[in-house]
Amino acid sequence: MSLVTSAPTKMDKNNLAFWMTLAGTVCWGICFWWMRRLSVKQNSLLDQLREQGQRIEKLSKVEHDLIREVHPQVNEMKEGINEMMAVVKETSNAPAPAPGKKRVWFRRRAAN
Repeated sequence: MSLVTSAPTKMDKNNLAFWMTLAGTVCWGICFWWMRRLSVKQNSLLDQLREQGQRIEKLSKVEHDLIREVHPQVNEMKEGINEMMAVVKETSNAPAPAPGKKRVWFRRRAAN
C-alpha cells in the first residue's frame, strides 16, 4: 500500500469554514481601515468648519461694533436731511407737483 494517494482532495466543511473565516477577517480589516480613513477626513473637515465658524463670528462681532458706531451718525444725517428738505420747501416758489401726476419737461428746439 502506498501512503500517498493521487486522488483529488475534496473541500470538506472544516476546510470551507476556515477559508470563509479567513476571508471574513481580511474583509473586517479592510473595512476597519476604510472607516478609520473616513473618520480622519471627517475630523479634519469638522476642524476646518469650526475654525471658519470662529472667523465668521469674529467678523460678525467687528461688523456689529461698526454698525453700533455708525448708527447714531445715520440718525443725525437723517435729521439734517429733514431740516434741509424743510428749508427747501419753504424757500421754493414752485408749487409741489400733484400726487400721481408726472411732470413732463419739453426741450425747446433751437431756431435755425
